[in-house]
Amino acid sequence: MDLHYNRHHRTYITNLNAALGAQAEAASANNLVKQLELQAAINFNAGGHINHTLFWESLAPASSGYNNISAVAPTLHDGITKRWGSFDSFKAAFESSALAIQGSGWQWLVQDPQTKGLELTTSKDQDLPKGGKGIVLGVDMWEHAYYIQYFNNKKEYLNKIWDVMNWQTAEKRYKGDPRAAFGSLAGLARHL
Repeated sequence: MDLHYNRHHRTYITNLNAALGAQAEAASANNLVKQLELQAAINFNAGGHINHTLFWESLAPASSGYNNISAVAPTLHDGITKRWGSFDSFKAAFESSALAIQGSGWQWLVQDPQTKGLELTTSKDQDLPKGGKGIVLGVDMWEHAYYIQYFNNKKEYLNKIWDVMNWQTAEKRYKGDPRAAFGSLAGLARHL
């Protein structure tokens, strides 16, 4: 986790700050072409920062008890059971979807803002889920997330992630409480 957090995530923040600084310079010089050239770096690195922040806030030590969904997230547990029939069926669907990601990306449990229904979706690279869906939880499926500990065994990584999933945070997101759920990203919550 140290390498993942202090090297990979930090690099997204460093690169985002550099790109935003360069964009500000280009804007002050009225250099529209340079501003457009920087947009891809801004999108990628901002996505990396947002996704990783949501990921860290979705995890908790196994000893915290936050991994017991029925105890700390009864409303979300009911929503999952309603949608997938059982928590085990949900886990199987989540893992199957995550294992189907080709290359780098993210597996998400999202909520439709209109119907309030739960859905599974993936995103490539550092993209956010599309369609204005509310993020309930996400799992990093980039190799750097699992390779050091699990080598190329993504299935084992996914099996173990449930032991450290912070369902209390997921419950808050599901109930629509951005200040409590999104922590340091609370200002962005209305856009996620």
